[in-house]
Amino acid sequence: MAHPKRKQSKARRDKRRTHYKATAPTVTSCSNCGSSVQYHRVCPECGYYKGKPAVEKKTTA
Repeated sequence: MAHPKRKQSKARRDKRRTHYKATAPTVTSCSNCGSSVQYHRVCPECGYYKGKPAVEKKTTA
């Protein structure tokens, strides 16, 4: 099994990790109500997906 002869410096370690970054999710507006929604997700406000009702939302009376 490979065994390091010397400790790898923090700079070398951090250079390797520069590509390990999180990306922000892509957000679009709902075609039905206009609220912001992640791509390929049902709208949490109205329950529509691609212009069609996908989830029955309860109305508060």
